[in-house]
Amino acid sequence: MTSVPDLTEILENSPSNWGKWGPDDEVGSLNYLTAEQVLRGVSLIKRGDLFTLQRLIGDPKGDPVWPGRTPATKEMVYDESDWDEGGDGPQFPGGLHYADDKLEAFLQGSTQYDALGHVWFDGKIWNGYDARTTIGGLQKASVEPIANRGVAGRAVLLDLARWRGVDALGPKEAFSHEDLQACAAAQGVELRPRDILLIRTNHLELFFQDADGFYADFGEPGLVYSPELVQWFADMEIPNLVTDTIANEVTHDPNSGAALVLHNALMRNLGIAFTEICDLEKLAEDCASDGRYDFFYVAAPLKIHSASGSPVNPVVIK
Repeated sequence: MTSVPDLTEILENSPSNWGKWGPDDEVGSLNYLTAEQVLRGVSLIKRGDLFTLQRLIGDPKGDPVWPGRTPATKEMVYDESDWDEGGDGPQFPGGLHYADDKLEAFLQGSTQYDALGHVWFDGKIWNGYDARTTIGGLQKASVEPIANRGVAGRAVLLDLARWRGVDALGPKEAFSHEDLQACAAAQGVELRPRDILLIRTNHLELFFQDADGFYADFGEPGLVYSPELVQWFADMEIPNLVTDTIANEVTHDPNSGAALVLHNALMRNLGIAFTEICDLEKLAEDCASDGRYDFFYVAAPLKIHSASGSPVNPVVIK
């Protein structure tokens, strides 16, 4: 059996943004989204049409999640039956009844932002913070600073599935930064420094067609690691990578066999925010219809103290 190299070996000379925004930074490449970038995105609003990108939590057709996680479960606490005879519904003056429910869910089990401290190797998370700061909750680089800051700017949809002429990319299907550039050129949209990148694979459609088959030999399509790809992301100063897959990259690197190399090269080392499990279908249809693949993107995860991720409902405005 061929041994898998350690991430310390794979990423030995990989570029890093540690210290670029000071020793206390916790939002990384989102610092690139200055007021100028926000206004550049706002200038793209022409029609005022909104597209929300969150997938439904508790979808009757199922919730796609990373293996080992479980879908969210929602429990009704009070509904009209609690005021039936013998029920225990609270009694309020005037006869008020109400519905109440609660959710139990992995914070990264739906459309979500990763905290920059979500993954690591060699005992260090984003910006060089000690990985032991994650024990019992992220004391550094949690999702809370991203939630406090918010995310907004010019964004570009790269419709890889449509560009490759398929309904959905298949398991383990890889693509590179050069493919992103070629896709953008075919769509007639310019990729500019500090753009938020949205990548459509429509791979989760395969989950909804056959959930058991989807997990049988789990391996998502996505970007595949290369030193050139990481350098391109660094040079382009990409602040945020947004996809419709569970993990934003090919699950196991086809060259080294290592898992989630780009989570470490892009998120841990460069501080690029990852947004995952988005529903890009309505947006993609609209972009194909009007030929405009750049737009204003705005999002903010929930403010959850010391959390490694948070649900989010990003909004695109065209």
